Amino acid sequence: MNLKGKTAIFLGDSITEGAGTSCEENRYYNILKRRCELNEVVGYGVGGTRIAIQSKPSEVERFDRHFSLRADEMQKNADIVVVFGGTNDYGHGDAPLGEFSDRTPYTFYGACHELFQKLINKYSESTIVVVTPLHRVDEMNLRGEGFKQTEVAPLSVYVDIIKEVARYYSLPVCDLYANSGMQPNIPIIKEKYIPDGLHPNDKGNEIIADRLGSFLINL
Repeated sequence: MNLKGKTAIFLGDSITEGAGTSCEENRYYNILKRRCELNEVVGYGVGGTRIAIQSKPSEVERFDRHFSLRADEMQKNADIVVVFGGTNDYGHGDAPLGEFSDRTPYTFYGACHELFQKLINKYSESTIVVVTPLHRVDEMNLRGEGFKQTEVAPLSVYVDIIKEVARYYSLPVCDLYANSGMQPNIPIIKEKYIPDGLHPNDKGNEIIADRLGSFLINL
């Protein structure tokens, strides 16, 4: 795909919002704009947000503005739509995983179905790309960040569900979990790219831009 002159929008959480970067220009999608000569990029990142609906309201109200809800608010004009989330569903979401057959936004499976269907219907002539969560320091904890009442699953299971549902809709997946080269459980990688263990810094955002840019160009 030739990216020059294209308009791209990015639906995500705190990483898309720019947490961890030193300035707006160093967010991954702005780096991507400069490198690939995109005409326009628009970030729809809201920190703390999840793909699935939370059954118990969060203490921070904006955390409950789930992805499908915010997809309704995005501009219609876009050549490329990128959705990058799921780490907060693992970290502090209370939705059960559910089953592949679910179509309710109150399970993670069902919420992925609802979101992808909504994006396909709204952007039927656009290229829609799904990006998996990055690795994080606490990714093997079955209670996420420790707030879940019961054990659910490690982050890798959420990644697999995102990939499974995206495959069903034939949506291309940029698998940063597998291919970013950033694993913050390795001290030197954490220090250089993800100092807080979750949010990539400026250098980490450059890597995201590199991986995502190459992925889009090769579509």
